[in-house]
Amino acid sequence: MNALLIQGLLNGLILGALYGLVGLGLNIIYGVLRVVNFAHGEFLVLGAYFAWVLLSVFGINPFVALPLAFISFFILGYGLYFLLVPRMAKSDDPETSSLLLMFGVSISLGAAMLLCFEADARTLDVAVEPVFLSFGEIILPTIRLIALGIALLLVAALTFFLYRTQVGKALRAIIMNRDAVSIVGINAKRLSAVAFGLGIGLAAATGVIIGMVFPSFSPFMGNDYTLIGFVVIVLGGLGHPIGALVGALLYGITEQVAVVYMNPSMATALGFLLMVAMIFIRPSGLLGQRQLS
Repeated sequence: MNALLIQGLLNGLILGALYGLVGLGLNIIYGVLRVVNFAHGEFLVLGAYFAWVLLSVFGINPFVALPLAFISFFILGYGLYFLLVPRMAKSDDPETSSLLLMFGVSISLGAAMLLCFEADARTLDVAVEPVFLSFGEIILPTIRLIALGIALLLVAALTFFLYRTQVGKALRAIIMNRDAVSIVGINAKRLSAVAFGLGIGLAAATGVIIGMVFPSFSPFMGNDYTLIGFVVIVLGGLGHPIGALVGALLYGITEQVAVVYMNPSMATALGFLLMVAMIFIRPSGLLGQRQLS
């Protein structure tokens, strides 16, 4: 196995983990609420701007800003649930209504970021030494390896929350059968608000990580990350949180390995072709038909 291929696999693993975080937040919201959060990418970019403001104005390191972003946006998402979602639930077609409403939120957030931060791209400067790590012929940016570690910690924390805590188990129960959860006396509305806050908080935290890994971010990038989120949850299974991570790793590795052998534009197209193939072969996604246990 040549060094370029190994480099592509490692880059795919790192980017796949980041894409998995994008899909996880999106999938939790859809799985619990059946809300198509088209504004997910805008919340992600807003999280990056949140860290940029803390760094520029208060000198707070982005690594410290990351948990602050999660907590702040969790509270924001919790409140937004009660403002937006109950009204959508009264619609004859809640999923279509949620798509249209969140698309409007997406446009509004993009315009607000453009107004506040203008169109100039911003950068989260993080001083990490050494800048690169070498493993023979393999060279990886240190910040990407740190980002991979943070992403894996977040996934592990989310897995523990979903499978080992009472609130997490209740959220999984809502994903499987919302009516049954209501019958046994669980407050589905409050849990739904927690799920919405969790999805928005994860988006903001992911935005901070992506802001550190990639060279820049701008108000126009939200739709790109929303699209990536939908791709990975289609691959992994709509409504299945862990499936989003599996789909993201498949997408990231496919894209980055393809970059080694072909034009980057073709490699990106190959990732979307993978999604199309999944829809034809297994419409429910890799883990879509499995039950959370």
